[in-house]
Amino acid sequence: MEDGVSQIDDESFFLSKNGKTDAKSELNATIDSLLNEIHFDDNATACRFPARAAWLKEELVDIELPKVTCSEYDKILSRLNPKSVTLVFPSAHINSPASMFGHTFLRINSQYDSKLLSYAVNYAADANPDKENGVVFAIKGLFGGYFGKYSLLPYYDKLKEYRDSEQRDIWEYDLDLTQEETLKMVRHIWELNDTHSYYYFFTENCSYNMLWFLESARPSLDLRQYFTYQVIPLETVHASKSENIIKDSSYRPSKRTLLLKYEELLNKKNIAFPSMLIKSKIAPTQIVEDTKIETQQKMYIFEAAIELLEYNFSKSKITKERYLELFHSLSKERASLGLGEKIEIKTPNNPLQSHQAIRAMIGFGAKEGKSIQYLGVRPAYHSLEDSNYGFLRGTQIEFLNLELSYSEHKVEVEDATILSIVSIAQRSYFFDNLSWRTKFGWDRDSLDSSANFTGTVGIGLSWGNELGYSYIMADPLFYLDDGFKSAIGSSIGFVFDKYNNINTKVELTRRWYDVGEVQNLFEFSQGFRLSKNTQLRFNYDYKQRDNRAKEKLERTIKCYFNYYF
Repeated sequence: MEDGVSQIDDESFFLSKNGKTDAKSELNATIDSLLNEIHFDDNATACRFPARAAWLKEELVDIELPKVTCSEYDKILSRLNPKSVTLVFPSAHINSPASMFGHTFLRINSQYDSKLLSYAVNYAADANPDKENGVVFAIKGLFGGYFGKYSLLPYYDKLKEYRDSEQRDIWEYDLDLTQEETLKMVRHIWELNDTHSYYYFFTENCSYNMLWFLESARPSLDLRQYFTYQVIPLETVHASKSENIIKDSSYRPSKRTLLLKYEELLNKKNIAFPSMLIKSKIAPTQIVEDTKIETQQKMYIFEAAIELLEYNFSKSKITKERYLELFHSLSKERASLGLGEKIEIKTPNNPLQSHQAIRAMIGFGAKEGKSIQYLGVRPAYHSLEDSNYGFLRGTQIEFLNLELSYSEHKVEVEDATILSIVSIAQRSYFFDNLSWRTKFGWDRDSLDSSANFTGTVGIGLSWGNELGYSYIMADPLFYLDDGFKSAIGSSIGFVFDKYNNINTKVELTRRWYDVGEVQNLFEFSQGFRLSKNTQLRFNYDYKQRDNRAKEKLERTIKCYFNYYF
Protein backbone atom coordinates (compact mmCIF):
# COMPACT_ATOMS: atom_id res chain seq x y z
CA MET A 1 0.00 0.00 0.00
CA GLU A 2 0.98 3.64 -0.55
CA ASP A 3 -0.49 6.10 1.97
CA GLY A 4 -3.07 3.53 3.00
CA VAL A 5 -4.29 2.86 -0.55
CA SER A 6 -3.41 -0.28 -2.49
CA GLN A 7 -1.99 0.26 -5.95
CA ILE A 8 -3.75 -2.84 -7.25
CA ASP A 9 -6.92 -1.75 -9.06
CA ASP A 10 -8.52 -5.15 -9.59
CA GLU A 11 -11.39 -5.93 -7.20
CA SER A 12 -10.65 -9.67 -7.40
CA PHE A 13 -7.41 -9.08 -5.47
CA PHE A 14 -9.29 -8.05 -2.33
CA LEU A 15 -11.28 -10.18 0.09
CA SER A 16 -12.89 -7.16 1.75
CA LYS A 17 -15.25 -4.83 -0.07
CA ASN A 18 -13.16 -1.88 1.12
CA GLY A 19 -9.84 -3.72 0.89
CA LYS A 20 -8.24 -1.27 -1.54
CA THR A 21 -8.50 1.64 0.89
CA ASP A 22 -8.84 -0.10 4.28
CA ALA A 23 -5.87 -2.29 5.18
CA LYS A 24 -7.33 -3.36 8.55
CA SER A 25 -10.55 -4.48 6.91
CA GLU A 26 -8.60 -6.49 4.34
CA LEU A 27 -6.45 -8.08 7.07
CA ASN A 28 -9.51 -9.16 9.06
CA ALA A 29 -11.17 -10.56 5.95
CA THR A 30 -7.99 -12.46 5.05
CA ILE A 31 -7.67 -14.05 8.50
CA ASP A 32 -11.34 -14.97 8.52
CA SER A 33 -11.18 -16.49 5.04
CA LEU A 34 -7.99 -18.48 5.76
CA LEU A 35 -9.32 -19.90 9.01
CA ASN A 36 -12.73 -20.74 7.58
CA GLU A 37 -11.96 -22.24 4.19
CA ILE A 38 -15.00 -23.41 2.23
CA HIS A 39 -12.90 -24.71 -0.68
CA PHE A 40 -9.92 -27.05 -0.25
CA ASP A 41 -8.65 -27.15 -3.84
CA ASP A 42 -7.20 -24.50 -6.15
CA ASN A 43 -10.10 -22.19 -5.23
CA ALA A 44 -9.08 -22.11 -1.56
CA THR A 45 -7.99 -18.77 -0.14
CA ALA A 46 -4.60 -20.24 0.82
CA CYS A 47 -4.09 -21.37 -2.79
CA ARG A 48 -5.10 -18.01 -4.24
CA PHE A 49 -3.07 -16.04 -1.69
CA PRO A 50 -0.05 -18.15 -0.60
CA ALA A 51 1.95 -15.06 0.39
CA ARG A 52 -0.76 -13.99 2.84
CA ALA A 53 -1.02 -17.50 4.29
CA ALA A 54 2.77 -17.74 4.72
CA TRP A 55 2.92 -14.29 6.36
CA LEU A 56 0.15 -15.17 8.80
CA LYS A 57 1.97 -18.36 9.83
CA GLU A 58 5.12 -16.30 10.47
CA GLU A 59 3.28 -13.73 12.56
CA LEU A 60 1.12 -16.23 14.49
CA VAL A 61 3.42 -19.19 15.01
CA ASP A 62 0.83 -21.38 16.78
CA ILE A 63 -1.94 -20.87 14.25
CA GLU A 64 -3.24 -23.94 12.41
CA LEU A 65 -4.68 -23.34 8.96
CA PRO A 66 -6.93 -25.90 7.25
CA LYS A 67 -5.08 -28.25 4.91
CA VAL A 68 -5.67 -27.52 1.22
CA THR A 69 -4.38 -28.96 -2.07
CA CYS A 70 -2.99 -26.29 -4.42
CA SER A 71 -2.35 -28.27 -7.61
CA GLU A 72 -1.86 -25.30 -9.97
CA TYR A 73 0.35 -23.35 -7.59
CA ASP A 74 2.47 -26.43 -6.81
CA LYS A 75 2.81 -27.12 -10.53
CA ILE A 76 4.09 -23.58 -11.21
CA LEU A 77 6.39 -23.72 -8.20
CA SER A 78 7.85 -27.00 -9.42
CA ARG A 79 8.37 -25.56 -12.89
CA LEU A 80 10.04 -22.40 -11.59
CA ASN A 81 12.14 -24.16 -8.93
CA PRO A 82 13.07 -20.70 -7.57
CA LYS A 83 16.61 -20.34 -6.21
CA SER A 84 17.66 -16.75 -6.87
CA VAL A 85 16.71 -13.56 -8.72
CA THR A 86 18.32 -11.50 -11.49
CA LEU A 87 17.31 -7.96 -12.43
CA VAL A 88 17.35 -7.73 -16.24
CA PHE A 89 17.81 -4.42 -18.06
CA PRO A 90 17.26 -4.39 -21.85
CA SER A 91 18.94 -1.18 -22.97
CA ALA A 92 17.32 1.50 -25.11
CA HIS A 93 15.86 0.83 -28.55
CA ILE A 94 17.49 3.30 -30.96
CA ASN A 95 14.38 3.90 -33.10
CA SER A 96 11.49 3.52 -30.64
CA PRO A 97 10.46 6.49 -28.44
CA ALA A 98 8.45 4.16 -26.18
CA SER A 99 11.57 2.07 -25.50
CA MET A 100 14.34 4.66 -25.36
CA PHE A 101 14.29 4.66 -21.55
CA GLY A 102 15.06 0.95 -21.53
CA HIS A 103 13.08 -1.61 -19.55
CA THR A 104 13.49 -3.84 -16.50
CA PHE A 105 12.07 -7.20 -15.54
CA LEU A 106 13.05 -10.05 -13.22
CA ARG A 107 14.41 -13.51 -13.95
CA ILE A 108 13.66 -16.30 -11.50
CA ASN A 109 16.72 -18.53 -11.56
CA SER A 110 16.36 -22.28 -11.03
CA GLN A 111 18.89 -25.04 -10.38
CA TYR A 112 19.66 -25.35 -14.10
CA ASP A 113 23.06 -24.11 -15.25
CA SER A 114 21.53 -22.59 -18.37
CA LYS A 115 19.73 -19.36 -17.49
CA LEU A 116 17.76 -19.68 -20.74
CA LEU A 117 15.66 -22.33 -19.00
CA SER A 118 14.68 -19.89 -16.24
CA TYR A 119 11.48 -17.83 -16.24
CA ALA A 120 11.01 -14.09 -16.59
CA VAL A 121 8.50 -11.98 -14.67
CA ASN A 122 7.38 -8.97 -16.67
CA TYR A 123 4.93 -6.09 -16.31
CA ALA A 124 3.90 -3.94 -19.27
CA ALA A 125 1.01 -1.96 -20.67
CA ASP A 126 -1.57 -4.28 -22.22
CA ALA A 127 -1.16 -2.61 -25.62
CA ASN A 128 0.90 -2.93 -28.77
CA PRO A 129 2.67 0.38 -29.54
CA ASP A 130 3.48 -0.86 -33.05
CA LYS A 131 -0.21 -1.21 -33.92
CA GLU A 132 -1.50 1.99 -32.32
CA ASN A 133 -1.08 5.61 -33.26
CA GLY A 134 2.13 6.81 -31.59
CA VAL A 135 0.58 9.99 -30.18
CA VAL A 136 -2.45 8.12 -28.83
CA PHE A 137 -0.19 5.48 -27.27
CA ALA A 138 1.94 8.15 -25.56
CA ILE A 139 -1.05 10.10 -24.20
CA LYS A 140 -2.85 7.02 -22.92
CA GLY A 141 0.36 5.74 -21.39
CA LEU A 142 0.93 9.01 -19.56
CA PHE A 143 -2.55 9.20 -18.05
CA GLY A 144 -3.33 5.59 -17.16
CA GLY A 145 -5.24 4.71 -20.30
CA TYR A 146 -4.01 1.11 -20.23
CA PHE A 147 -4.11 -1.72 -17.75
CA GLY A 148 -0.75 -3.14 -16.79
CA LYS A 149 -0.38 -6.84 -17.42
CA TYR A 150 1.83 -9.31 -15.54
CA SER A 151 3.34 -12.18 -17.47
CA LEU A 152 5.46 -15.21 -16.66
CA LEU A 153 7.37 -16.48 -19.69
CA PRO A 154 10.45 -18.59 -20.44
CA TYR A 155 13.49 -16.36 -20.35
CA TYR A 156 14.54 -17.32 -23.87
CA ASP A 157 11.22 -15.88 -25.15
CA LYS A 158 12.01 -12.50 -23.55
CA LEU A 159 15.50 -12.61 -25.03
CA LYS A 160 14.06 -13.19 -28.49
CA GLU A 161 11.75 -10.22 -28.00
CA TYR A 162 14.25 -7.69 -26.71
CA ARG A 163 17.68 -8.87 -27.87
CA ASP A 164 16.76 -10.22 -31.29
CA SER A 165 13.72 -8.47 -32.74
CA GLU A 166 14.14 -5.12 -30.93
CA GLN A 167 17.95 -4.91 -31.31
CA ARG A 168 18.49 -4.23 -27.60
CA ASP A 169 21.56 -5.31 -25.66
CA ILE A 170 20.75 -7.09 -22.40
CA TRP A 171 22.35 -6.44 -19.01
CA GLU A 172 21.78 -8.96 -16.21
CA TYR A 173 22.29 -8.00 -12.56
CA ASP A 174 22.36 -10.93 -10.14
CA LEU A 175 20.82 -10.03 -6.78
CA ASP A 176 21.79 -11.37 -3.39
CA LEU A 177 18.29 -12.52 -2.44
CA THR A 178 18.29 -15.86 -0.63
CA GLN A 179 16.30 -18.88 -1.77
CA GLU A 180 13.69 -18.22 0.93
CA GLU A 181 13.38 -14.56 -0.11
CA THR A 182 13.04 -15.63 -3.71
CA LEU A 183 10.24 -18.02 -2.75
CA LYS A 184 8.53 -15.23 -0.83
CA MET A 185 8.60 -13.08 -3.95
CA VAL A 186 7.22 -15.91 -6.11
CA ARG A 187 4.28 -16.25 -3.71
CA HIS A 188 3.54 -12.55 -4.16
CA ILE A 189 3.81 -12.86 -7.95
CA TRP A 190 1.33 -15.74 -7.89
CA GLU A 191 -1.19 -13.62 -5.96
CA LEU A 192 -1.05 -10.97 -8.66
CA ASN A 193 -1.63 -13.48 -11.44
CA ASP A 194 -4.56 -12.41 -13.66
CA THR A 195 -4.99 -9.13 -11.76
CA HIS A 196 -4.56 -5.70 -13.28
CA SER A 197 -3.51 -2.20 -12.31
CA TYR A 198 -3.56 1.02 -14.27
CA TYR A 199 -0.30 1.55 -16.14
CA TYR A 200 1.39 4.97 -16.03
CA PHE A 201 4.40 5.55 -18.26
CA PHE A 202 6.36 7.66 -15.76
CA THR A 203 5.28 6.27 -12.40
CA GLU A 204 3.46 2.94 -12.04
CA ASN A 205 5.33 1.32 -14.90
CA CYS A 206 7.32 -1.87 -15.49
CA SER A 207 10.19 -0.87 -13.23
CA TYR A 208 8.02 0.37 -10.39
CA ASN A 209 6.29 -3.00 -10.14
CA MET A 210 9.64 -4.80 -10.10
CA LEU A 211 10.57 -2.68 -7.07
CA TRP A 212 7.42 -3.90 -5.31
CA PHE A 213 8.39 -7.51 -6.00
CA LEU A 214 11.89 -7.01 -4.57
CA GLU A 215 10.52 -5.30 -1.47
CA SER A 216 8.05 -8.15 -0.97
CA ALA A 217 11.01 -10.55 -1.03
CA ARG A 218 12.98 -8.54 1.51
CA PRO A 219 10.75 -6.07 3.42
CA SER A 220 13.79 -4.27 4.86
CA LEU A 221 14.50 -2.91 1.36
CA ASP A 222 13.18 0.56 0.60
CA LEU A 223 13.78 0.90 -3.12
CA ARG A 224 10.80 3.16 -3.74
CA GLN A 225 12.25 5.89 -1.52
CA TYR A 226 14.49 6.86 -4.43
CA PHE A 227 11.54 7.85 -6.62
CA THR A 228 8.88 10.54 -6.30
CA TYR A 229 7.70 11.88 -9.65
CA GLN A 230 9.16 9.34 -12.07
CA VAL A 231 10.50 5.80 -12.18
CA ILE A 232 13.04 5.42 -14.98
CA PRO A 233 14.19 1.82 -15.63
CA LEU A 234 17.90 2.56 -15.43
CA GLU A 235 17.35 4.49 -12.19
CA THR A 236 15.93 1.33 -10.58
CA VAL A 237 19.26 -0.36 -11.35
CA HIS A 238 21.06 2.52 -9.62
CA ALA A 239 18.67 2.21 -6.66
CA SER A 240 19.37 -1.52 -6.41
CA LYS A 241 23.07 -0.76 -6.31
CA SER A 242 22.52 1.86 -3.59
CA GLU A 243 20.67 -0.76 -1.53
CA ASN A 244 23.66 -3.12 -1.99
CA ILE A 245 21.69 -6.01 -3.47
CA ILE A 246 23.57 -6.32 -6.79
CA LYS A 247 26.36 -8.87 -6.49
CA ASP A 248 27.33 -9.47 -10.14
CA SER A 249 26.54 -8.36 -13.69
CA SER A 250 26.76 -9.87 -17.18
CA TYR A 251 26.12 -8.75 -20.75
CA ARG A 252 24.29 -10.34 -23.70
CA PRO A 253 24.82 -8.60 -27.07
CA SER A 254 21.84 -8.05 -29.36
CA LYS A 255 21.47 -9.33 -32.91
CA ARG A 256 22.30 -5.81 -34.06
CA THR A 257 25.56 -5.82 -32.09
CA LEU A 258 26.51 -9.23 -33.50
CA LEU A 259 25.81 -8.20 -37.07
CA LEU A 260 27.78 -4.98 -36.68
CA LYS A 261 30.70 -7.09 -35.44
CA TYR A 262 30.47 -9.28 -38.56
CA GLU A 263 30.57 -6.12 -40.66
CA GLU A 264 33.93 -5.39 -39.06
CA LEU A 265 35.24 -8.91 -39.64
CA LEU A 266 34.10 -9.35 -43.25
CA ASN A 267 36.32 -8.05 -46.04
CA LYS A 268 34.70 -5.38 -48.18
CA LYS A 269 34.58 -7.70 -51.18
CA ASN A 270 32.65 -10.29 -49.11
CA ILE A 271 30.26 -8.10 -47.14
CA ALA A 272 27.42 -8.38 -49.67
CA PHE A 273 27.33 -12.19 -49.56
CA PRO A 274 25.24 -12.66 -46.36
CA SER A 275 22.38 -10.58 -47.78
CA MET A 276 22.70 -12.29 -51.17
CA LEU A 277 22.49 -15.70 -49.51
CA ILE A 278 19.25 -15.03 -47.65
CA LYS A 279 17.75 -13.42 -50.76
CA SER A 280 18.80 -16.53 -52.74
CA LYS A 281 20.78 -14.41 -55.18
CA ILE A 282 23.67 -16.80 -54.70
CA ALA A 283 23.72 -20.48 -53.70
CA PRO A 284 25.52 -21.54 -50.46
CA THR A 285 27.63 -24.02 -52.44
CA GLN A 286 29.06 -21.17 -54.51
CA ILE A 287 30.59 -19.66 -51.37
CA VAL A 288 31.98 -23.01 -50.21
CA GLU A 289 33.50 -23.80 -53.61
CA ASP A 290 34.97 -20.35 -54.25
CA THR A 291 38.73 -20.81 -53.83
CA LYS A 292 39.35 -17.05 -53.80
CA ILE A 293 37.59 -16.67 -50.43
CA GLU A 294 39.61 -17.62 -47.34
CA THR A 295 38.08 -20.37 -45.19
CA GLN A 296 37.65 -18.11 -42.15
CA GLN A 297 35.92 -15.50 -44.30
CA LYS A 298 33.54 -18.20 -45.58
CA MET A 299 32.71 -19.04 -41.97
CA TYR A 300 31.99 -15.38 -41.20
CA ILE A 301 29.79 -15.10 -44.30
CA PHE A 302 27.61 -18.05 -43.28
CA GLU A 303 27.48 -17.02 -39.62
CA ALA A 304 26.46 -13.47 -40.56
CA ALA A 305 23.90 -14.82 -43.01
CA ILE A 306 22.32 -17.00 -40.30
CA GLU A 307 22.19 -14.06 -37.85
CA LEU A 308 20.66 -11.82 -40.53
CA LEU A 309 18.16 -14.53 -41.46
CA GLU A 310 17.05 -14.90 -37.82
CA TYR A 311 16.76 -11.14 -37.48
CA ASN A 312 14.61 -10.85 -40.62
CA PHE A 313 12.39 -13.69 -39.40
CA SER A 314 11.91 -11.98 -36.02
CA LYS A 315 10.81 -8.85 -37.92
CA SER A 316 8.35 -10.94 -40.02
CA LYS A 317 10.25 -10.15 -43.21
CA ILE A 318 10.32 -13.81 -44.24
CA THR A 319 7.87 -16.70 -43.93
CA LYS A 320 8.45 -19.52 -41.45
CA GLU A 321 8.72 -22.11 -44.23
CA ARG A 322 11.32 -20.11 -46.11
CA TYR A 323 13.18 -19.37 -42.88
CA LEU A 324 13.45 -23.05 -41.96
CA GLU A 325 14.56 -23.99 -45.47
CA LEU A 326 17.31 -21.36 -45.58
CA PHE A 327 18.38 -21.97 -41.99
CA HIS A 328 18.91 -25.66 -42.73
CA SER A 329 20.92 -25.08 -45.91
CA LEU A 330 23.08 -22.29 -44.43
CA SER A 331 23.78 -24.21 -41.22
CA LYS A 332 24.68 -27.33 -43.19
CA GLU A 333 27.25 -25.50 -45.33
CA ARG A 334 28.65 -23.66 -42.31
CA ALA A 335 29.10 -26.98 -40.46
CA SER A 336 30.98 -28.42 -43.44
CA LEU A 337 33.70 -25.79 -42.95
CA GLY A 338 34.61 -27.05 -39.46
CA LEU A 339 35.54 -25.03 -36.39
CA GLY A 340 36.68 -21.46 -36.79
CA GLU A 341 37.56 -18.47 -34.66
CA LYS A 342 34.97 -17.50 -32.08
CA ILE A 343 34.03 -13.87 -32.48
CA GLU A 344 34.73 -11.69 -29.47
CA ILE A 345 32.21 -8.97 -28.64
CA LYS A 346 33.74 -6.27 -26.49
CA THR A 347 31.62 -5.65 -23.39
CA PRO A 348 30.48 -2.01 -23.50
CA ASN A 349 30.49 0.31 -20.52
CA ASN A 350 28.13 -0.92 -17.82
CA PRO A 351 24.97 1.24 -17.49
CA LEU A 352 25.38 0.79 -13.73
CA GLN A 353 28.29 3.26 -13.97
CA SER A 354 26.43 5.83 -16.09
CA HIS A 355 25.27 9.18 -14.76
CA GLN A 356 21.88 9.37 -13.05
CA ALA A 357 18.80 11.05 -14.50
CA ILE A 358 18.36 14.36 -12.64
CA ARG A 359 20.87 17.04 -13.61
CA ALA A 360 21.62 20.23 -11.67
CA MET A 361 23.79 22.76 -13.48
CA ILE A 362 25.70 25.89 -12.59
CA GLY A 363 27.83 27.91 -14.98
CA PHE A 364 29.34 31.18 -16.05
CA GLY A 365 30.48 32.74 -19.29
CA ALA A 366 30.58 35.77 -21.50
CA LYS A 367 28.16 36.97 -24.19
CA GLU A 368 29.55 39.61 -26.51
CA GLY A 369 31.98 40.68 -23.79
CA LYS A 370 29.42 40.82 -20.97
CA SER A 371 29.64 38.37 -18.07
CA ILE A 372 26.74 36.00 -17.55
CA GLN A 373 25.86 33.30 -15.01
CA TYR A 374 23.74 30.18 -15.53
CA LEU A 375 21.62 27.96 -13.33
CA GLY A 376 19.59 24.99 -14.50
CA VAL A 377 17.85 21.75 -13.62
CA ARG A 378 16.61 18.80 -15.69
CA PRO A 379 14.48 16.04 -14.14
CA ALA A 380 15.29 13.54 -16.92
CA TYR A 381 17.28 12.05 -18.52
CA HIS A 382 20.20 12.29 -20.95
CA SER A 383 21.45 14.54 -23.77
CA LEU A 384 24.11 14.21 -26.45
CA GLU A 385 26.22 16.75 -24.53
CA ASP A 386 26.19 14.60 -21.38
CA SER A 387 28.77 11.87 -20.94
CA ASN A 388 27.81 8.91 -23.10
CA TYR A 389 29.31 6.42 -20.63
CA GLY A 390 26.87 3.49 -20.29
CA PHE A 391 24.25 4.99 -22.62
CA LEU A 392 23.26 3.96 -26.12
CA ARG A 393 25.18 6.05 -28.61
CA GLY A 394 23.23 8.74 -30.43
CA THR A 395 20.20 8.86 -28.12
CA GLN A 396 18.76 11.76 -26.17
CA ILE A 397 15.63 12.19 -24.05
CA GLU A 398 15.10 15.39 -22.08
CA PHE A 399 11.99 16.37 -20.14
CA LEU A 400 11.36 19.77 -18.58
CA ASN A 401 14.89 21.07 -18.93
CA LEU A 402 15.11 24.60 -17.49
CA GLU A 403 18.10 26.90 -17.82
CA LEU A 404 18.16 30.47 -16.49
CA SER A 405 20.74 33.20 -17.03
CA TYR A 406 21.65 36.25 -14.98
CA SER A 407 23.38 39.26 -16.49
CA GLU A 408 23.24 42.98 -15.88
CA HIS A 409 20.80 42.51 -12.95
CA LYS A 410 18.31 40.63 -15.13
CA VAL A 411 17.17 37.00 -14.98
CA GLU A 412 16.11 35.46 -18.29
CA VAL A 413 15.04 32.05 -19.60
CA GLU A 414 17.71 30.57 -21.83
CA ASP A 415 16.00 27.23 -22.39
CA ALA A 416 12.73 25.69 -21.20
CA THR A 417 12.42 22.38 -23.03
CA ILE A 418 9.18 20.47 -22.53
CA LEU A 419 10.35 17.48 -24.52
CA SER A 420 13.37 16.70 -26.65
CA ILE A 421 14.01 13.29 -28.21
CA VAL A 422 16.94 12.53 -30.51
CA SER A 423 17.73 9.24 -32.25
CA ILE A 424 20.91 9.45 -34.31
CA ALA A 425 21.11 5.90 -35.66
CA GLN A 426 24.27 5.15 -37.60
CA ARG A 427 23.70 3.44 -40.92
CA SER A 428 25.67 0.36 -41.90
CA TYR A 429 25.57 -2.33 -44.55
CA PHE A 430 23.04 -4.46 -42.69
CA PHE A 431 21.07 -1.58 -41.12
CA ASP A 432 19.72 1.37 -43.08
CA ASN A 433 18.16 3.26 -40.16
CA LEU A 434 16.89 6.80 -40.49
CA SER A 435 17.80 9.33 -37.82
CA TRP A 436 15.22 11.70 -36.36
CA ARG A 437 14.72 14.26 -33.64
CA THR A 438 11.97 16.38 -32.16
CA LYS A 439 11.82 19.23 -29.69
CA PHE A 440 9.10 21.38 -28.13
CA GLY A 441 9.84 24.26 -25.79
CA TRP A 442 11.32 27.72 -25.46
CA ASP A 443 14.83 28.64 -26.60
CA ARG A 444 16.84 31.60 -27.96
CA ASP A 445 17.72 30.18 -31.37
CA SER A 446 15.19 32.23 -33.37
CA LEU A 447 15.92 35.38 -35.35
CA ASP A 448 15.42 37.72 -32.42
CA SER A 449 17.22 37.33 -29.10
CA SER A 450 14.16 36.54 -26.98
CA ALA A 451 13.03 33.10 -25.81
CA ASN A 452 10.36 31.92 -28.26
CA PHE A 453 8.27 28.78 -28.20
CA THR A 454 9.51 26.43 -30.92
CA GLY A 455 8.43 23.04 -32.20
CA THR A 456 10.34 20.90 -34.65
CA VAL A 457 10.39 17.37 -36.04
CA GLY A 458 13.38 16.47 -38.21
CA ILE A 459 14.76 13.52 -40.10
CA GLY A 460 18.20 12.65 -41.44
CA LEU A 461 21.03 10.19 -41.91
CA SER A 462 24.07 9.24 -39.82
CA TRP A 463 27.30 7.29 -40.25
CA GLY A 464 29.84 6.32 -37.63
CA ASN A 465 32.95 4.41 -36.64
CA GLU A 466 34.96 3.79 -33.48
CA LEU A 467 35.94 7.48 -33.25
CA GLY A 468 32.42 8.90 -33.33
CA TYR A 469 29.65 9.66 -35.80
CA SER A 470 28.44 12.34 -38.16
CA TYR A 471 24.91 13.22 -39.21
CA ILE A 472 22.89 15.42 -41.52
CA MET A 473 19.38 16.55 -40.61
CA ALA A 474 16.48 18.46 -42.15
CA ASP A 475 14.32 20.12 -39.49
CA PRO A 476 11.04 21.84 -40.42
CA LEU A 477 10.03 24.04 -37.49
CA PHE A 478 7.53 26.60 -36.30
CA TYR A 479 7.92 29.27 -33.65
CA LEU A 480 5.81 31.93 -32.00
CA ASP A 481 7.13 35.49 -32.27
CA ASP A 482 4.19 37.91 -32.27
CA GLY A 483 2.46 35.32 -34.40
CA PHE A 484 2.93 31.91 -35.96
CA LYS A 485 6.07 31.67 -38.11
CA SER A 486 7.91 28.81 -39.76
CA ALA A 487 11.29 27.83 -41.13
CA ILE A 488 13.25 24.86 -42.36
CA GLY A 489 16.68 24.05 -41.04
CA SER A 490 19.51 22.00 -42.47
CA SER A 491 22.20 20.74 -40.09
CA ILE A 492 25.43 18.85 -40.21
CA GLY A 493 26.94 17.55 -36.99
CA PHE A 494 29.82 15.54 -35.59
CA VAL A 495 30.10 13.74 -32.26
CA PHE A 496 33.43 12.30 -31.10
CA ASP A 497 33.05 9.78 -28.27
CA LYS A 498 35.88 7.28 -28.59
CA TYR A 499 37.25 8.00 -25.12
CA ASN A 500 35.19 7.22 -22.04
CA ASN A 501 35.68 10.51 -20.22
CA ILE A 502 35.67 12.95 -23.14
CA ASN A 503 32.86 13.76 -25.55
CA THR A 504 32.78 16.44 -28.23
CA LYS A 505 29.80 17.68 -30.24
CA VAL A 506 29.84 20.14 -33.15
CA GLU A 507 26.79 21.23 -35.15
CA LEU A 508 26.33 23.79 -37.91
CA THR A 509 22.78 24.77 -38.88
CA ARG A 510 21.39 27.00 -41.61
CA ARG A 511 17.74 28.09 -41.41
CA TRP A 512 15.50 29.57 -44.07
CA TYR A 513 12.58 31.54 -42.57
CA ASP A 514 9.22 32.28 -44.15
CA VAL A 515 9.90 36.00 -43.60
CA GLY A 516 12.77 35.81 -46.08
CA GLU A 517 15.62 35.82 -43.58
CA VAL A 518 18.46 33.28 -43.54
CA GLN A 519 20.21 32.41 -40.29
CA ASN A 520 23.38 30.51 -39.43
CA LEU A 521 23.82 28.78 -36.06
CA PHE A 522 26.95 27.07 -34.77
CA GLU A 523 27.48 25.26 -31.50
CA PHE A 524 30.48 23.49 -30.04
CA SER A 525 30.41 21.45 -26.84
CA GLN A 526 33.33 19.81 -25.07
CA GLY A 527 32.55 17.62 -22.05
CA PHE A 528 34.84 16.04 -19.47
CA ARG A 529 33.48 13.27 -17.25
CA LEU A 530 35.03 13.91 -13.84
CA SER A 531 33.25 11.05 -12.08
CA LYS A 532 30.12 8.95 -12.47
CA ASN A 533 27.84 11.87 -11.56
CA THR A 534 29.90 14.97 -12.32
CA GLN A 535 30.83 16.64 -15.59
CA LEU A 536 32.67 19.77 -16.65
CA ARG A 537 31.47 21.17 -19.97
CA PHE A 538 32.56 24.04 -22.20
CA ASN A 539 30.32 25.51 -24.90
CA TYR A 540 30.73 28.02 -27.69
CA ASP A 541 27.57 29.31 -29.43
CA TYR A 542 27.41 31.50 -32.54
CA LYS A 543 24.03 32.86 -33.63
CA GLN A 544 23.05 35.27 -36.38
CA ARG A 545 20.13 37.57 -35.66
CA ASP A 546 17.84 39.41 -38.08
CA ASN A 547 18.21 42.98 -39.25
CA ARG A 548 15.90 44.26 -36.50
CA ALA A 549 18.23 43.10 -33.74
CA LYS A 550 20.63 45.52 -32.14
CA GLU A 551 23.41 42.96 -32.39
CA LYS A 552 23.35 40.98 -35.64
CA LEU A 553 25.86 38.47 -34.30
CA GLU A 554 25.79 36.83 -30.89
CA ARG A 555 28.77 34.86 -29.60
CA THR A 556 28.72 33.17 -26.22
CA ILE A 557 31.35 31.24 -24.29
CA LYS A 558 30.11 29.09 -21.40
CA CYS A 559 31.55 26.84 -18.72
CA TYR A 560 29.20 24.47 -16.87
CA PHE A 561 29.53 22.17 -13.91
CA ASN A 562 26.91 19.41 -14.06
CA TYR A 563 25.91 17.25 -11.12
CA TYR A 564 23.65 14.21 -11.60
CA PHE A 565 21.60 12.51 -8.92
